Amino acid sequence: MNIDIKAVHFTLRDDAKEYVEKKIDRIHNAENMIVDLRVTLTKDKDFSAEATVNFRWGVSVHIQEHDFELNPAIDKLMDKLEQKVTKEKEKVKERR
Repeated sequence: MNIDIKAVHFTLRDDAKEYVEKKIDRIHNAENMIVDLRVTLTKDKDFSAEATVNFRWGVSVHIQEHDFELNPAIDKLMDKLEQKVTKEKEKVKERR
C-alpha cells in the first residue's frame, strides 16, 4: 500500500503526520486490498481532510471531511475511511 500525505496552505508538523499514520493503521486489515491511499490536508477558513483510496480491483473512493481543528477533521475522515473500506470488503466477499 502506497501512502501519500500532503498539506496545502500550511506546513504539516511531524506530530500531525504521525497522528495521521497512526490513524491509517486502523485499516491494516485491508492493506492487501488497497493500492494507493492519498491524504490531503488543506487549511482555508477551516481544515479540510480528503482521502482518495484506489483498490486493486479498480474501484476508487474519495472521502472529504471539514472541521475547525486539524485532529478532529482527521478523526472524522478516518472513521469514514474505515467504513468505506469495510463496505468495499463486504462487496467483494458477496461477489465470490
